[in-house]
Amino acid sequence: MRYVFFAILSAAFATGYANLGAVTALTTNPDPQPAANSAQLYAKHCASCHGRDGRAKTIKGKLKHARDLSDREWQEKVSDERIFNSIMNGKGKMPGYAKKLSQDEIESLAGYIRGLKK
Repeated sequence: MRYVFFAILSAAFATGYANLGAVTALTTNPDPQPAANSAQLYAKHCASCHGRDGRAKTIKGKLKHARDLSDREWQEKVSDERIFNSIMNGKGKMPGYAKKLSQDEIESLAGYIRGLKK
């Protein structure tokens, strides 16, 4: 019985340790280059569904029921971690970008999405 407990505890620890660095705090960078890069990433990977303004008024966005990323109420209740995880792993009809984008790029996109608030 004791061995089963330690095996479960070890597995839980290993899973938590593997994900330890997956989410970091988003920081505001005064350097204009990352901001331009964020806008380019958003335009390339997100705007076709969520729209350039984040309001999801595109045809593709309406068909896929994309979230209005500019919605103040949603912005206030959603955490940075949840935005990061949604981009990383996908959600609903939205694909995950963990294999297409680096962690820094995903953090940059999450910060850009914060700037879409009405």
